[in-house]
Amino acid sequence: MCDGHVNTISGSSKLIEGFGRAIILLPKGTKFVNNDAIHFIKSQRNLLSFKDIHLNGYHIDTMNEKNIEYLYITNVEYGKKYVLERLPAFSSGLYYTHISVIETHVTTNQKCKCLPPFF
Repeated sequence: MCDGHVNTISGSSKLIEGFGRAIILLPKGTKFVNNDAIHFIKSQRNLLSFKDIHLNGYHIDTMNEKNIEYLYITNVEYGKKYVLERLPAFSSGLYYTHISVIETHVTTNQKCKCLPPFF
């Protein structure tokens, strides 16, 4: 692990505190599995790459509605395209949404404090 720091959209943070598998859920129920998630304990924001979206079998479209740009996460079933999620964009070009973490499996570089056996 690295002790360096990086500036992210949520401020300066230790570069990498852990990594592993994360399963997240978007507001309309779309589920993503990321086997190479990087973990920042203090970060209140997460980044999901287009690669992560494609690896989970989804597609991406951008649309402009009433001068607001949206990222559509879509799925194609039996030749028909379905919009699963609609994420609005900030003026910076980043898209945003709220996520729920279903499950995480993180490996960190911290020492474990073991408790005495309990009988």
